[in-house]
Amino acid sequence: MSRQFETIGVVGLGTMGAGIAEVFARNGYSVIGVEQTDEQMERGRANIRHSTDRAVKRGKLSAAEQQATLDRLRLTTQLADLADCDLVVEAVVERLGVKRAIFQRLDEIVRPDAVLATNTSSLSVTEISAATSSPGRVIGLHFFNPAPVQQFVELIHTVVSDPDVIDDVEELARKMGKLPVAVEDRAGFIANALLFGYLNHAVSMYESHYASREDIDVAIRLGCGYPMGPLALLDLIGLDTAYEILDTMYREGRNRLHAPSPLLKQLVTAGLLGRKTGRGFYTYEAADRPIVVDDAETPGLDSAPQFRRQIARVGVVGSGTMATGIVEVFASGGYDVTHVTGSTSLDELADADLVVEAIADELSAKRALVNSLDEICRDGAILATTTTSLPVIELAAATGRPGDVVGMHFFNPAQEVELVEVVATVATGSDVTETVRAVCAAVGKHAVCCADRAGFIVNALLFPYLNDAVRMLEAHYADADEIDTAMKAGCALPMGPFELLDVVGNDVALAIEQRLFQEFREPGLAPAPLLEHLVTAGYLGRKTGRGFRDYSTR
Repeated sequence: MSRQFETIGVVGLGTMGAGIAEVFARNGYSVIGVEQTDEQMERGRANIRHSTDRAVKRGKLSAAEQQATLDRLRLTTQLADLADCDLVVEAVVERLGVKRAIFQRLDEIVRPDAVLATNTSSLSVTEISAATSSPGRVIGLHFFNPAPVQQFVELIHTVVSDPDVIDDVEELARKMGKLPVAVEDRAGFIANALLFGYLNHAVSMYESHYASREDIDVAIRLGCGYPMGPLALLDLIGLDTAYEILDTMYREGRNRLHAPSPLLKQLVTAGLLGRKTGRGFYTYEAADRPIVVDDAETPGLDSAPQFRRQIARVGVVGSGTMATGIVEVFASGGYDVTHVTGSTSLDELADADLVVEAIADELSAKRALVNSLDEICRDGAILATTTTSLPVIELAAATGRPGDVVGMHFFNPAQEVELVEVVATVATGSDVTETVRAVCAAVGKHAVCCADRAGFIVNALLFPYLNDAVRMLEAHYADADEIDTAMKAGCALPMGPFELLDVVGNDVALAIEQRLFQEFREPGLAPAPLLEHLVTAGYLGRKTGRGFRDYSTR
């Protein structure tokens, strides 16, 4: 017979703890919340009041339901008041020593049949459970912020967790409308293990001055449809929290991609922790306020128009969907467009001011094409390539005008996706970059600028994350559905990694990951063997009817 949960204890009433207490109270459970001081306790009470007020305003909760929720809450500063709880959830600061000390005390206070859970986002549940005399009743119960809204919950079991404890808490989570996934005790679990490697990579990208913080964030929002860019998200999470999670992941797995970026550590040391302190990667109007204000890193005004070239006639080379989409973008923007396909001659581009090549992403073919364009196009014409990850400098070197060659990476479908990555090589003239940025704005596109490096911004951040997801699946840590659910429900991403891989095509993903690995020589970027095997077997995703999932009967 499964346990009956009636009274729930929550230790720690910060943002996360208060949210967890609210979740249980809104679902009819009596909740006892514990904080260290009266001041912290009242702050927790205010957090819950504010959250439920907002729910009432949005029609998610009636005034009567709000009052009933608040009536089920009893706040205290004494751990001893948790003696009769059926389940206690700890949600204090992410420090192992602090959590172990709390669990040691809880073990002495609560009944022998009570369940103890930690909301840790990355620390070892096994190490926490070892502080008790009954580690079998200790589990991880990782809610996501804001807990009253986010459905996904990671349920972490150790090698000694009692199976019935896991089953009972999983049933409890489902009764509250949550989506629990049970996983083993591993740093980062599912969501954070995938999310924070990507976030750390974004910090390194910014730290190396590869792209501005604004361009990195905009590229991910527009190119991937993510609700927030990585640097803004880190500011929201808290840079100290991010550092602790990454450091824990690195110490357990020794993956250099999880070693916290030096810039992240410097910001934490300086007390610049993100929104909660009013400054992190961005500067905010005040602590705990979401409004970003200008600072020394805010981009200035664009260069004056006299430093840009005049563009009136545009040529597009290619016959695929990307090429036809780009033609439509420029034509809709008012430019005179010449579209060259296999049935027309490149000579028609002799008077073009800007020529965009959009043929197959194969280096030798692109080099041959830009070499021909170099001979045909007038002096001063800009030659742009739409390559997704090939080195633009190698194309520029095939011409006698490397300063006029630039990357102009549109995203498919070009008519709909607002983003264009403008890629400047070491030889690209600054006037060329500014001209292309201005052209993008004229056709309704948002240009982000970066240096010439494999993957540019979007693919360089996206595909290592997808590769990590494949490695997680390959290790049998979780299945594809669980991982996709974690990233969609837990991180609010529009698609799970395996849904996205099957849409993009596993062959395309493998090619990009191979280029990233070849350029950076980082072992953590080596394509997952499972991805290579699927491509070898012809399981490329939706286009072949089978990838990580079978679409033949759908």
